[in-house]
Amino acid sequence: MPSTAGPNGSELSDGVVIRTDGLTKIYTTGTSEVRALNGIDFSVEQGEMIAIIGASGSGKSTLMNIIGCLDYPTSGTYHLDGIRVDGLNKNQLADIRNQKIGFVFQGFNLLARTQAIDNVELPLLYDRSGRKLDTRQMATEALQRVGLVDRLDHEPSELSGGEQQRVAIARALVTQPAILLADEPTGNLDSRTSVDVLALFQELNDAGAVRQTIGRDARWSSDSRPARERATQRRAGPEGPRRAAGQTRSGRGEWQGAGGGRLI
Repeated sequence: MPSTAGPNGSELSDGVVIRTDGLTKIYTTGTSEVRALNGIDFSVEQGEMIAIIGASGSGKSTLMNIIGCLDYPTSGTYHLDGIRVDGLNKNQLADIRNQKIGFVFQGFNLLARTQAIDNVELPLLYDRSGRKLDTRQMATEALQRVGLVDRLDHEPSELSGGEQQRVAIARALVTQPAILLADEPTGNLDSRTSVDVLALFQELNDAGAVRQTIGRDARWSSDSRPARERATQRRAGPEGPRRAAGQTRSGRGEWQGAGGGRLI
């Protein structure tokens, strides 16, 4: 498979959409330091569907924020769709979020008293690439993809919780992002609707509607078919880049962190 040069002389496969090397995040309060991420080496290829799960305080939100270009790492490198993003400024990161990442939130985050098609079209209005011209048609096609073509003129108050989340998924898809980032997308849904929404994510992933899907949801790993674990944490020593201090192997395909978290 063709490849391009990566950091430190390594190579990035053309199929790799996300890659981090030695990613670290340290929060400082007074004289105290909290090492939320400790040298994360993480790569995900096109077509993979990944779940990030773990106990509270294990670094899930921190990793999701950095993957979503909402926060900066303290050290390490992060490549998204062939672009090194860890050194970009705020305006450049805003463009990356708009053009490369689709976000799906637990609380839907739809505009009230605004039709579904207008909610879905909104990210296209902020696009500065000049490549997305027929925004209305793109929004219609995104809603059709999630099965809501007959709800174009409905406002959030006229939709069920599951339908609102489908509108949110359509909004995330409309920019044709490289990755779909879902933060507990079923947290406000009942069990039956949660299964339907997770099945929709899997269907969209399988159909190639998005190149990569990453979620933070406890049910994601059991109700969908996440790809193999691709994350390790680096430490110096004869074992090489395998485990950070305080980590133990928790089972095949998983690494148990000091805080109990697993990166899958």
